[in-house]
Amino acid sequence: MKRIAILGSSGSIGKTTLKLIRQYKKEFSLEAVTVNSNVSSLEQQLAQFKPNKIAVVDKEARKKICASLAKGTQIYSGIEGLNRIASDKEVDIVVIAISGSFALYPLLAAIKANKQIALANKEAMVMAGSIITERLRNSQAKLIPVDSEQSAIFQCLEGKEKDKLKKIYLTASGGPLFNAPLKKFKHLRPQDVLRHPRWKMGKKITVDSATLMNKGLEVIESMWLFNMAVSNIQVLIHPEAIIHSMVEFIDGIILAQLGVTDMALPIQYALSYPRRLENKEYELDFLKVKRLTFKKADTRKFPCLDFAYQAARDGGSAPAVMNAANEEAVKAFLDERMGFIHIPQVIEKIMSKHKIILRPGLNAILAADGWAREEAKRLIPNLR
Repeated sequence: MKRIAILGSSGSIGKTTLKLIRQYKKEFSLEAVTVNSNVSSLEQQLAQFKPNKIAVVDKEARKKICASLAKGTQIYSGIEGLNRIASDKEVDIVVIAISGSFALYPLLAAIKANKQIALANKEAMVMAGSIITERLRNSQAKLIPVDSEQSAIFQCLEGKEKDKLKKIYLTASGGPLFNAPLKKFKHLRPQDVLRHPRWKMGKKITVDSATLMNKGLEVIESMWLFNMAVSNIQVLIHPEAIIHSMVEFIDGIILAQLGVTDMALPIQYALSYPRRLENKEYELDFLKVKRLTFKKADTRKFPCLDFAYQAARDGGSAPAVMNAANEEAVKAFLDERMGFIHIPQVIEKIMSKHKIILRPGLNAILAADGWAREEAKRLIPNLR
């Protein structure tokens, strides 16, 4: 029985993880959950799963939940609460389903505590990949990627000669705007963008999918996870979302991981690793797959993908700055404080102003992240 902590249990990844814990009662138990401020979702989880520990990041939300806690349940708050649960000795697997750079802190705490980590967050690896990979090397922690693309690559490389890896192909559905004309982008509202054709995801990641920044973040993440030069990572638009990514070896052999479009599959693999559990709900019917198509990403329409490649080539503090600028821009768009077309404008302007630190430590990365956010906040109100 593996004891699981879910950081971000009220989001789509968190809820799917809960569904799997419910489905495999003999395999997994829920030890701890965390939310930012979603009290109603947390109350439902407490009633059904009765975890021993919880963390509520928002202090006001924490006050509301205290009255309904079962006797003996431990409750924490703030980033300290996330770190405590990520490193708790009663937890075997830490599922990090928090979006954004905020996940960096509990990820480092889980690595320090030598946990098995199911990582469903891109931003932490993007901003501090060198630090995370170094700490993983110097610990007994095991990181299993949950994103469908990274999970696909991870599975394709299991048991293979990784030093014979030549190229990574990251597939992308194209997002909700791939076939939309560029001239319509200036009129888009959040409700227009939050309609992904293939995946059910949170708001931030859905906007990132629409700009192709999500794929750009995955390029940088893949570079660190699989020790691959960014020049050898290619993005392919694959609208059917059946092939979740591919790897090519030096002899020309290409391996692909295929499956139905549902995040339950990579989450289940990360939880059960290195075993595989039977799941008859997600069988791919090849006779219903009419075609598998691939297209080139249009970086004129979606320049954020180019920004990510540039940040990866520049290295150092550049990815952290790009990521922070993107987070602030996406938040402003979702809050309807600026238009969709302004997202790449914010990122490009902040990146061009930044003086790159080539070998930043953690403090320098956090400082660069903070600088980029303040610059973005000053810029956004003046956009027209």
